[in-house]
Amino acid sequence: MKNPINIAVIVAGIDEEYQNTILLGIQDFAAGNNVNISYFIAFGGILKNKRHDMGEFNIYNLANFEKFDGAILLTNTISSPKITEELTERINKAGIPAACIDNDLSDFYYIGIDNFKAMEEMVEHIVGYHNAKRINYISGPDDNPESIMRLDAYKSVLEKHGIPIDEKRIYHGYFRGQDARAAINEFLHSDMEFPEAIICANDAMALSAVIELEKYGKKIPDDVLVTGFDNIYAARNYFPAVSSVKRPLRLSGYTAAKKVFQAINGEKPERTEILDTECVFTDSCGCVNKNIEDNITEFRKSCYRSIETYNIGVPVINRMYCEFEECLTIEECIDVLKRFVAEISCEKFVFCLCDDWLRGYDDFDYVQENYSGEKYTKIGYTEKVDVILDFEQGRFKEKGSFESSEMLPDLYKESDKSNHYFFVPVHFRERCLGYCVIKNSTFPLESGLFQTWIMNVCNAVENIRKIICLDKMVDKLDKLSIIDPLCQIYNRNGFNKNARAVYQACIVEKRDVMVMFIDMDGLKYINDRFGHNDGDFALQQISLAIKNACDRNEIYARYGGDEFIIFADHHTDEDAKNLIEKIYDQIKKFNRFSDKPYAIDASMGYIITNVDEDISLSKVISMADQTMYENKKRRKEERLAAGLESFIR
Repeated sequence: MKNPINIAVIVAGIDEEYQNTILLGIQDFAAGNNVNISYFIAFGGILKNKRHDMGEFNIYNLANFEKFDGAILLTNTISSPKITEELTERINKAGIPAACIDNDLSDFYYIGIDNFKAMEEMVEHIVGYHNAKRINYISGPDDNPESIMRLDAYKSVLEKHGIPIDEKRIYHGYFRGQDARAAINEFLHSDMEFPEAIICANDAMALSAVIELEKYGKKIPDDVLVTGFDNIYAARNYFPAVSSVKRPLRLSGYTAAKKVFQAINGEKPERTEILDTECVFTDSCGCVNKNIEDNITEFRKSCYRSIETYNIGVPVINRMYCEFEECLTIEECIDVLKRFVAEISCEKFVFCLCDDWLRGYDDFDYVQENYSGEKYTKIGYTEKVDVILDFEQGRFKEKGSFESSEMLPDLYKESDKSNHYFFVPVHFRERCLGYCVIKNSTFPLESGLFQTWIMNVCNAVENIRKIICLDKMVDKLDKLSIIDPLCQIYNRNGFNKNARAVYQACIVEKRDVMVMFIDMDGLKYINDRFGHNDGDFALQQISLAIKNACDRNEIYARYGGDEFIIFADHHTDEDAKNLIEKIYDQIKKFNRFSDKPYAIDASMGYIITNVDEDISLSKVISMADQTMYENKKRRKEERLAAGLESFIR
């Protein structure tokens, strides 16, 4: 047992054979040298949704490079030079050795191929050997180094042979099959003469191009030649087999891991290693490849295994979606996730949520001011994350929390073997919710449904968040409908909702009710002389006096304007008089200690009566109101008779 060497790997889109094969090479080296590998995986640049991509690529912000011994980057899989630049700066700041595959970044070890030379040879074959003149090109991203060099090689060969470069014959994609399908449709519906050959910047696009062309009745290579790049397993075993550039992808991963490992141990390997490539000319360009490497029987088995994986996996994904759809709480959501985690054959599965995952639209006051509601984490992760599911060796452990800068405390445990950790983001659009970590599982690399599996988790958590936030919003809206916003006691609606039920019970049980009506004195005077802010303040003080005096489950409310009401089903005449005295004591207390240039006061009246079906609550309130006005009139006459100047201290 010893402290492990930890290497971080930054990659996007592991569902493609290019990335997948390189990662297997990294694993080959790690397994033989007891190295832990942490893969930070984004599926960005796939769905053509910038907000979704932002949420995916945010997982790279979780990678704390100061906690790692080294790093490997597949930056050409990331559709953002800005992200590449930020990653480079962070790794340099951490001071750890790093390698970049197929993208030469200064200060990093570089493992790559001569993209220009390889593509030049492929295009030269199409022009020189097959004598094609109308040659279309399906490119990768315009800011991807490999893509740029391959496109430059295409243009260079055309210029060499005096073939005009027509930009309309070049389609700019993102190395994805969907780009090739779009390109073929554009070429087919163009007013230009149909091409004799289509050069694709990688095999994923070449395969999709061939299939799309066949849908339109185009025969390969009779009607059009097609070539790719990378010589992936699927492309070389398709029919027609795709002419391509053979490159050692698995060796690239192995070599990158080896160089970083050597540097960690104080060695000084060569910074740059250019691996050999070889053009393989076969069926799709009309050539015959006699050096077939793959066993057709194994290919058939591989295809059936892939079909079987989907046949098993798709119902699981659908069942997972349906079960998540029934969840109304995060606890129910986790119970569902537990069942599906047990099916993916991993040593450990950890699900962490940011401690602010519920923030945003649940903040009603904020939403009133800012309808965008963007009050949540988008870049990085909260300082602490809560572990809401921790599965290890077949058992579910106690929940907890830890600093997000640790990423996963398990990384630093002593180990006598190589471990592999897959970090994937949990998010909704750009909103960061948390992340999942899967340890020592083949599921992320072997299943094409892994991305969908994770998206199910993301959507389930977001649905729960929305349910919780909507419930909170409903509660707040309900409160707003019955609470006076100024005085923070019941309004008339709140009074009616609460008092009527008690009133009906009093009718049935033949109990007396007490209704007290309170009218603030001199509100207009305060508003006119000192302003409405002071008028509002004075109303709040009357409300507070009533609230502090009511200590026997009375129902009290601001009934409207400067009027207040109190209802009770257990008060005697003496209780009512004592309640009035307590309210006046509270008012006097305010007047004694207030520094306001006015005094507050109120007139009150009450009625205690036995009620029946013929007497409505409104009728009793009117009776109390009348009593209050009689008292108000009497008190006003007494003040005038005494020569008092009302409402001014």
